[in-house]
Amino acid sequence: MSTGSRTSGTTGGTTGGDRGFLGSLPLGGDPLRMLAIGGVALLLAAPLSVLWSVSNVAGDPAVLAAVVAGAVLAATVFARFLALTPALFVAAAMVVGGGYLYVQTLPFSVEVLLEQATLVEDTIALLTGLSVFRIVNAGVWVQAAAPAPTFLAWYLTLRRRYDAAVVVAGATLGLFVLTGDAAAPTVLFGVVGAAAAVGFGDLASREAAPSAADAVAVVVATMIVVSLTLSVIPAVAGSGGGGSGPVLPGGGEGGTVEASLINAGDEIGILGSISLSPRVRFTVTSEARSYWRVGSYDRYTGQGWVRTGTDRPLEGDLPTPPGQSRPVVQTFDAYGDLTIMPAVWKPHEVRSADVGVRVTAEGGLQPDGSLSNGDGYTVESRVVSASPGELREAGTDYPDGVVNRYTQLPANQPERVADRTARITANAGNPYDTARVVEQWLENNREYSLDVDRPDGNIADAFLFEMEAGYCTYYATTMVSMLRTQGIPARLVVGYTPGERVAQDTWVARGLDSHAWVEVYFPDTGWVRFDPTPSGPREAAERSRIEDARGEGESDVDVPETANNTFTSTPSVSGFETPVSGPSDVNPNLEEGLAQGPESPISGAAGGGGVATTDGGSGGIEIPDLTREQMGFGLVVLVGAAAAARRSGLTTRAYREVWLRYQPRTDPKRDVERAFERLEYVAARRGRPRRPGETPRQFLEDVMDRRAGRLGELYERAHYAGDVTAAEADEAVELADALVSDRPGVK
Repeated sequence: MSTGSRTSGTTGGTTGGDRGFLGSLPLGGDPLRMLAIGGVALLLAAPLSVLWSVSNVAGDPAVLAAVVAGAVLAATVFARFLALTPALFVAAAMVVGGGYLYVQTLPFSVEVLLEQATLVEDTIALLTGLSVFRIVNAGVWVQAAAPAPTFLAWYLTLRRRYDAAVVVAGATLGLFVLTGDAAAPTVLFGVVGAAAAVGFGDLASREAAPSAADAVAVVVATMIVVSLTLSVIPAVAGSGGGGSGPVLPGGGEGGTVEASLINAGDEIGILGSISLSPRVRFTVTSEARSYWRVGSYDRYTGQGWVRTGTDRPLEGDLPTPPGQSRPVVQTFDAYGDLTIMPAVWKPHEVRSADVGVRVTAEGGLQPDGSLSNGDGYTVESRVVSASPGELREAGTDYPDGVVNRYTQLPANQPERVADRTARITANAGNPYDTARVVEQWLENNREYSLDVDRPDGNIADAFLFEMEAGYCTYYATTMVSMLRTQGIPARLVVGYTPGERVAQDTWVARGLDSHAWVEVYFPDTGWVRFDPTPSGPREAAERSRIEDARGEGESDVDVPETANNTFTSTPSVSGFETPVSGPSDVNPNLEEGLAQGPESPISGAAGGGGVATTDGGSGGIEIPDLTREQMGFGLVVLVGAAAAARRSGLTTRAYREVWLRYQPRTDPKRDVERAFERLEYVAARRGRPRRPGETPRQFLEDVMDRRAGRLGELYERAHYAGDVTAAEADEAVELADALVSDRPGVK
C-alpha cells in the first residue's frame, strides 16, 4: 500500500492533492503529528483513569488532578529546552520523591520499613496481582505514582519520540493489568492509543501525506471490531451462554450469595439476581448461638468492597476487645473442602486446628491452605458484653486509624445519601441510637428479594433512592455507607448465620446461610454487630430452597443430624447471642425520612434499569444504556469505517448517488444548469461522456431520448442567455429526475 509523500520543502499540510479523510481534519499544524500526540494521550489516559478511580475511592481526586496537570505542564516546558538525559533525572527524582512521600504516611517508621522490606514486598505483591485498592494508603500511593510516568511520557511525546513514549505509558498500564485494576475496556483503549501513536508517529517521521492516516485509522478500527467480536464468542469470552465480554453490557447476574460473599476473596462485587446454595458446609459445636464470622471489608468503592492489608501467620493469642467481653468456645468441622475459618467475633485463641492458621489484617482467621472433609478446629472468642446503655455512653473518641480506615466513602458519592441519613436519624443522640435507627429503617422500608437488577451507579445511593428490594449485600452496604456519612466507623462483614440447630449446642451451616451484616465501632468497647436485613423473609427463602432441594434429590443437602432433626430449642439459650438484641427505644424520624418528594423511592422500581424509553413510561423505543467506553469505541470504529470507505472510493460513489438523485434548489439559472449536469453524469455512466469542446447540441445527438433535447434547450437558455423562469427550472429538474430514473440509451 502506497503512503505517498509530501512535496519537498514543506513542513506541514500538503501542496495540493488528496488529503484523505483524517488528513483533512482541522487539527492545525501537522495533522499526522497531532494524531500521534492524540494516540499517546489516549494511551496515557488509560493508566491515569485507573489512578483516578482509586483516588476517587481512597484519596482526593482534586489533588491527583493537580499532580497530573503539574506533571504535564512541567513536561511541556522542559521539552522545549531540556535534553533527554536531564529529563530522565527529573523523572527519577519524581519517583524518589513520591516514594518518600508515601513512606512518610505509613503507620510505622522508616527503620521498620527497611528492616521488614515492606516496600519491596508491596512491590512484588503488586506485580503478582495485589490490587492497588488493597493498599492501606492507596490515596497517597496514587499521588506518588502518577507524576513520573506522566511527565516522562508527555516529554517524550513532545520531543517526537513516540515509540519511547508508548513504552513508558504502556509499561504503566501493564502494571495495572498485573494488579487486576485495569478493566478490559481500559486496556483496549490503551492498545488503541498505542497503535495510533506508533502508526501516525511513523508516518509523521517519514513525512508521509496526510491521506496515509486513513490506513492507520482502518487498522485501529479493525482492532476494536475484532476485540468486540471475540468478546461475544463463548469459547473466547469464557461464557458458556455467549455472555458479555469486556465492553458489551451484561454480566453481574447469576451465582450464589455464598460465592459472591464467602468465596469472593479480597474484593466483593455486588451482583444482581442471585440464588441460594443448599449444600452443607460445616457443623458447629458452640456454647452460644451466634453468627459465624468469616471476614470484613473496609474500603467501599461505590460498586463493591475491598479488604485492605495482608494476612500474616498466627503467632500466639490475638488481642481481646478493649471493653468487657465473655468467652465463647466453638468447634468447627468441615463438610467438604473449605478455604475459610469461620469464628465468632472476636477470635482470641486457636486451641487446636488440623491446618495452619493465618490472621487477616482486621484480626480474623484464615486457613493456610484449605480444610478438607472431616478437618476441624477449636477457637475461643471473646464476645463484647456491653449493654445498650453502655454503648450509648461510649462517646465518639475514636482512634485516628479507625476513623481514617472505616469512615471512608467514594468522593463521588451523592450528597443526598448523607442528607437522607441525617433526616432519618434526627432523633438519635449518639452513635448507638443512630446505628439502631438506620438498622430499623432499612429493615422496615425495603423488601427482601434475591431477584433484583444491579444498578449501574453507587449501590448505597441506588438502594436508598431507586430500589425497593434487595438482599443482604444491599442492606449491609447501604447501612455502612449511611453511618459513615455521619462520621461513625462501620464496616461490612460476611459469614454465616447460625444455621439449623440440631442439638442444644450444635448447628449445621449450609451455603444458603451465608450472609452479610454490619459491624460498628464503639470507643473502649470494640466492634459490635448490627443486621439490617429482615430476618423473616430471608429465613423463609432459605427454608423454601432447602425443601426444593430435598424434593429434587440434590446432593449434600443434609447430614444425619438434619435428615431426622427433631430438636426444639429452649428459651433459656436463645437470647445469649449479641449485646444489641432487643428493640431500640429510638424510632426513625419517619416524617422526614419518608416524605414524598424528588428523593423518595421510585414506586415499583427494582434497580437502575438497563434501558430507557423515549416517553419516560412503558413502551416506546428502547434506547441502550451505553457506557462512555462503548461510545468512545463506537466513535473510533465509525471514523475507521469512514476512512476505509474513503480509501475504497465508497464515499465518493455514495456522494455521487445522493447528488444524482437529490437536487437542492437555489435559483432558476443554477437549478437548470445542475439538472443538465446530472444528465451528463448519467450519459457518462452509460458510456457517452461529453467530450472537451463539444457543444451541448453535439453531445445530445447521441442521447436517445427526446426529453434530453428539451432539457438541452432549457440549459442553453439558462447558461448562455441567463433568461429562465422558475417554472422552466421546475420543468428542467423534473426532466432530470425522469432521465436519472430511466437511464436513457446512448449511441
